Amino acid sequence: MLTFFSKCPSQNKLSESIYDIKINNLNGEPINLNDCKGKYILFVNVASECGFTGQYDDLQNLYDTYKDKLIVIGVPCNQFGNQEPGSAKEIQSFCKANYGVSFLMTEKVNVKGKNKHPLYQWLTEETKNGKTSTSVKWNFQKYLIGKNGEFIDYYYSITKPLNTKITKYIK
Repeated sequence: MLTFFSKCPSQNKLSESIYDIKINNLNGEPINLNDCKGKYILFVNVASECGFTGQYDDLQNLYDTYKDKLIVIGVPCNQFGNQEPGSAKEIQSFCKANYGVSFLMTEKVNVKGKNKHPLYQWLTEETKNGKTSTSVKWNFQKYLIGKNGEFIDYYYSITKPLNTKITKYIK
């Protein structure tokens, strides 16, 4: 007797969900990524003194336009050109005063190297995200996660937040 499967067995069973990762906001309080289920998530490593810092405007616009479908999460990082040297309070003040940022911002973390935060381990390692391995090249690199926690794609710094490469998934 032959047995047929209606679906192929998964070859890429993920050991960890994006929703299981622990990270704090800029005030040091835990962020519950489970609250993001059912929405797209755009993670962006950000820096206050970078040539791409002006993308905060577009990130805020993206968030305002699609906040019923999308969570934007800024992840401060000081690993590229020492361009995010400020404290949590200074980062928060800078973002609010200069760009009116109201989307979620995490604590400052490492996005590469041996002390890479577990969030960026998941975002950059195929063994964790089930799709691809990448490396963060510079500030304002973006990672788009689907409504069910699946890795969709990543975009280098030159891809603006309102680019159709990103918005086509959210619309």
